[in-house]
Amino acid sequence: MRQTTMEKNQHLGQILSGMDRVLVAFSGGVDSTLVLKRAEEELGAENVLAAVVASELFREEEFDGAVKLAEEMGIPVLKTEIKELEDENIIENTPDSWYYSKKLLYSHLNKLAEEKGYNYVLDGMIMDDMDDFRPGLKARTEAGARSVLQEAQLYKQEVRELTRELNIPVWNKPASCSLASRIPYGTKLDKTKISQVDQAEKFIIRLGFDMVRVRHHGDVARIEVTPENAANLLEHKDEIQLKLQELGFHYVSVDLGGYRTGSMNEVLPADTTSAKIS
Repeated sequence: MRQTTMEKNQHLGQILSGMDRVLVAFSGGVDSTLVLKRAEEELGAENVLAAVVASELFREEEFDGAVKLAEEMGIPVLKTEIKELEDENIIENTPDSWYYSKKLLYSHLNKLAEEKGYNYVLDGMIMDDMDDFRPGLKARTEAGARSVLQEAQLYKQEVRELTRELNIPVWNKPASCSLASRIPYGTKLDKTKISQVDQAEKFIIRLGFDMVRVRHHGDVARIEVTPENAANLLEHKDEIQLKLQELGFHYVSVDLGGYRTGSMNEVLPADTTSAKIS
C-alpha cells in the first residue's frame, strides 16, 4: 500500500529518533533543511550539528546563506572547507569525478563527526536522486553516511510540502549544484572557468532570472532559462552579450531546450548513467 506524506514523515521521525547525535551535511537547500529540522525535532538541537562546507566549486553566497539559515533555526553550526581543485581526479572532470568529489566530502565529514562525537553523518539525498546520474550514491554508501529522506521514501514534491508546513522559507528554493556541472566532461576544471560561469550566472540572476544555467563551452557560453523566460532574456541580449564577453566568452548562445538540471549528462552513454548506484 502506498504511504502518504504524513506516514513517510512519521517514518522519518522514527529513523532519526534512534540516532542519538548526528552531523548533517547542510547546504541550505530544501532537502538538507528538512533533514536538519526533523533531526532537531527528534533529537534536540544540542544533539545536532549543521556542517556547512565551503568549496571552490560552490558559490560563497550559498555557504553564507546556509550558515545564516542554520543559525536562525537555532542549530549549532560547524563551518568547514574542502579543496576540490587540489584533487586531480576531480580536476579531470570525467563522469567519475563526481564520485571523487563526494568521496572527499564524506571522508571529511566522517572525520569531523568522529572528532566531535557524532554517531552519524546525514545528507539530503532524496528518492528523485535515484533516477539521475548520481555517482555520489556510491561514495555515500562506501562512507557509511545515511540518506534518511531516501530511507523514508521521500520525493522532492513531498519534501517541499513538509518543509512548507514547517514554515521554513526555503521550501520553494530552486535546486543548486556544483558549478562544475556547467563544464563539459573532458574539459579540465580550473578556477578561471568556475569564476566565469559563476559571474555570468549571477549577472543574469540580477536581471531577474531565478532559474538559469550558463554552460561553458570554451569561448562559447550556452545560456539555459525556462521557456517562459526566453523572450525576456532576449530583451536583455545586448547587456548580457557585453558582460559575458567581458568575462572571456567570444560567443553567447541561448539553448532552445531551455533550463534543465543535468544537461551535461545528456551526452553520456546509456550504460554510464544506468550504473549510477553501483
